[in-house]
Amino acid sequence: MTTTAAGMIFIASLIVVLVLVHKPFGDYMHRVYTSTRHNVVERGVYRLLGVRADAEQSWGVYARSLLAFSVISILVVYGIQRLQDRLPLSVGMEPVTDHIAWNTAISFVTNTNWQAYSGESTMGHLTQMAALAVQNFVSAAVGMAVAIALVRGFARRRADTIGNFWVDLVRGSLRILLPIAFVGALVLVAGGLVQNFSGLHEVTTLTGGSQSITGGPVASQEVIKELGTNGGGFYNVNSAHPFENATSWTNWVEIFLILVIPFSLPRTFGKLVGQVRQGYAIVAVMGVIALASVLLTNVFELSGDATVPQAVGAAMEGKEIRFGVSNSATFAASTTLTSTGAVDSFHDSYTPFGGMMTLFNMMLGEVAPGGVGAGLYGMLILAVITVFVAGLMVGRTPEYLGKKIGAREIKLASMYFLVTPALVLIGTAFAMGSAERRASMLNSGPHGLSEVLYAFTSASNNNGSAFAGLTVNTPWYDVALGLCMVFGRFLPIILVLALAGSLARQAPVPESAGTLPTHRPQFVGMVVGVTLILVALTFLPALALGPIAEGLS
Repeated sequence: MTTTAAGMIFIASLIVVLVLVHKPFGDYMHRVYTSTRHNVVERGVYRLLGVRADAEQSWGVYARSLLAFSVISILVVYGIQRLQDRLPLSVGMEPVTDHIAWNTAISFVTNTNWQAYSGESTMGHLTQMAALAVQNFVSAAVGMAVAIALVRGFARRRADTIGNFWVDLVRGSLRILLPIAFVGALVLVAGGLVQNFSGLHEVTTLTGGSQSITGGPVASQEVIKELGTNGGGFYNVNSAHPFENATSWTNWVEIFLILVIPFSLPRTFGKLVGQVRQGYAIVAVMGVIALASVLLTNVFELSGDATVPQAVGAAMEGKEIRFGVSNSATFAASTTLTSTGAVDSFHDSYTPFGGMMTLFNMMLGEVAPGGVGAGLYGMLILAVITVFVAGLMVGRTPEYLGKKIGAREIKLASMYFLVTPALVLIGTAFAMGSAERRASMLNSGPHGLSEVLYAFTSASNNNGSAFAGLTVNTPWYDVALGLCMVFGRFLPIILVLALAGSLARQAPVPESAGTLPTHRPQFVGMVVGVTLILVALTFLPALALGPIAEGLS
């Protein structure tokens, strides 16, 4: 069997399984967020937090609750890092420096999990578990909560509330993420991943020597990582390490875990708004863009259109022989189409156009299928923009799911779309405008620009993957990328919740001859087109100076 054929079977099997679980898993998540009953554990958590679980919140209270929870989380994660040498299970690790602790705390709380440090030689076990792994759950649950709040905005009529943040947070963590992590950990342990406190691994010290330290709970953290929630790995080489990704079939399992929640949430959306076909339209948009990206990334990497790959017959630099070119390219596309950010190969070593695809995937806003929750609300924002554009073009009434898209709604949607491009392009400009900051680039010319552009794209879109080749462990980069992560996460969330509140207060608009059908293939094609055109208009100049220039040279 040829490499190309094996890669196509790998992709086809993923599609089949994702289609099979879409309905039952999406229905299960619908029951999670609509149930009126709280289990024993949840009631205990609510009492501990002092939360009235049956009291709903306006969008403003919902947003303030979310921001308060996130600020406290940042302080806790920062404090654990700074004090880790005085805490149990530090395994001899020194306190994390202030700028790395700041960057890491922001990174994990914003569901980015960008790592400017070597995990196995910086973080103790308590820090990995009590600070980082906890945020892998709750930061993902925050994204799902925001998505469900927006969907409630479409579903409700003349309502002042959009749900209860604390209930959505707890249910997402305990009923969805934790059970999948438990089962997934058992599967990956069976595949060869390590799950103990007694295994030894070697870390190289700054003086060139090595020391043995106690291995940590790698398997469970790996599953949490691959749930589409973050890119933070226990080891510096992430999912390229055999303790994090042992074989080709564990590689398949991890890609499945990356995609399963965001590809199933549109079913939940359709059930919540009472129109399942609307969910099918949204997942169709995600699927079309995702499949095109995966296939193009495979084509660019398998063709090996660069000097060295052409000389040796394959683009294997930076890739694990356990996975090969095609499966590595599929992982890279999946992890950048979502907000996972895990890597099993190094994108800096990809062909120019293969590396461009990983950049372009994030520039889409990670909506195909996107992050856990973030992908769904990002795609719904694009659907709102599409409805408005269609209304301007063909005279249709600008409405979506029975709600008018007026001046307030389109302003909120437009500002949502503009936040991350502004952060990416301004951050890249500041980095490239200083000789000292350019010194962090491993390469010069277009490839060096791609390294910087990738870093700010990954941080601003809360992806967390790294192009590699850029030394970001400096105070300036740690602070700048931290600011991109925090603004790239919370400004869009506030805008989404404001939109949810505005929609919930509206009375339903009856369908008329001027209403644009939003469940048909025509609308699917329009959303795909609007998404690609908006991204191309925004980022094409930057891509032309980076990966496109490198590829054409």
